[in-house]
Amino acid sequence: MRPLGIVGVILIIAGIVVLAMKGVSYTKDRDAVKIAGVELSKEDKGFVPPYVGLISVVAGVALVAAGRRK
Repeated sequence: MRPLGIVGVILIIAGIVVLAMKGVSYTKDRDAVKIAGVELSKEDKGFVPPYVGLISVVAGVALVAAGRRK
């Protein structure tokens, strides 16, 4: 399978997972800072909405189709 096809299949699988879970939430840890013996850290929370999964599936199908044409 060509590289475009492989990337397309990965996008399709990831998109289906996001759609099946009705979105995916994630947490990103930021750097911790120590000031005078006190450690401060920050967490950013985010959410990947289901429409991103749909876009991923459509883009994956397009890449698989483009990979087969060559």
